[in-house]
Amino acid sequence: MLDIKITKTTNPKQKPAADQPLKFGKIFTDHMFVMNYTEGKGWHDPRIVPFQNISLSPAAMVYHYGQEMFEGLKAYKGENGEIHLFRPDMNAKRTNVTNERLCIPQIPEEDFVQAVKAVVDVDRDWVPSAPGTSLYVRPFIIATDEFLGVAPSQTYLFMVILSPSGAYYSSGLAPVGIWIEDEYVRAVRGGMGFAKTGGNYAASLIGQVKAHDGGYSQVLWLDGVERKYIEEVGAMNIFFKIDGKVVTPVLNGSILPGITRDSTINLCKSWGIEVEERRISVDEVIEAQQSGRLEEVFGTGTAAVISPVGKLRYVDDVMVINDGKIGELSHRLYETMTGIQYGKIDDPFGWRVTI
Repeated sequence: MLDIKITKTTNPKQKPAADQPLKFGKIFTDHMFVMNYTEGKGWHDPRIVPFQNISLSPAAMVYHYGQEMFEGLKAYKGENGEIHLFRPDMNAKRTNVTNERLCIPQIPEEDFVQAVKAVVDVDRDWVPSAPGTSLYVRPFIIATDEFLGVAPSQTYLFMVILSPSGAYYSSGLAPVGIWIEDEYVRAVRGGMGFAKTGGNYAASLIGQVKAHDGGYSQVLWLDGVERKYIEEVGAMNIFFKIDGKVVTPVLNGSILPGITRDSTINLCKSWGIEVEERRISVDEVIEAQQSGRLEEVFGTGTAAVISPVGKLRYVDDVMVINDGKIGELSHRLYETMTGIQYGKIDDPFGWRVTI
């Protein structure tokens, strides 16, 4: 167990008003968690301190070689005032999967969860209570060695910052338009697609810009080899409901293993809905839409939870899904997932963790 030292701010910020719109990731709370790593010493000096800028050498390796990772989860305020996390142990496990790929030292899972719980508890008054709002939690690790050489760093910072946020999409549960990218690729098997690291998101920016310029909310990536198999959306995993079955791309090393993805699969199976994790080509999706067998499309992710898709664009094809309306399954998944997260309904899976 970490011996976390807590230094509280003497100059607290003004919290957002209850009716103030909360843009995702724009406002930050009073405190943050920090812990150092030094080779030969391990992780040390865990502390919660006032939110502040950090000072790094211009030669810090994170700037030059991208050795960094991050996670994302949320804290929710229940109707009784309790604060809940959703499956933080899964974020801890995924952290170490990413760390292994990037040669970053492992963090004991229990230490990761303890750090998140501790800093959220200190800033629990920042957890918003308006419908659909939450406290976004961003743990991350950066390499800090002052060294211009391609090698793993010997020192790191692990930090957790917090941001009260509204819905990821301003449209809420309104179905979004998705641009299927046909020029660039994001990741390939053997690369870092399965890891939660900034390089993957930097690689996705050009596709995201193209999507926005074309009037679409997100970009959907195809595989980097054959350029025909569906992989994932920029900030979400993707699901298709075809002939009553739920189909999602199989995790193959180039797709992020989303925690909301895993939760969605578990919920569907518990409801008796058949789920197939397999390769699915864009041609299969087009054929299913043209033949009337494509019933729903939706994305899953921590930020948006469930994001119904009303329109898919691929080259010259524009597919309207379910008449552009939210599907029954998408709505049921959203209500169930958020119901568990906010403590409104029973949690038979043990996913909800109360602070």
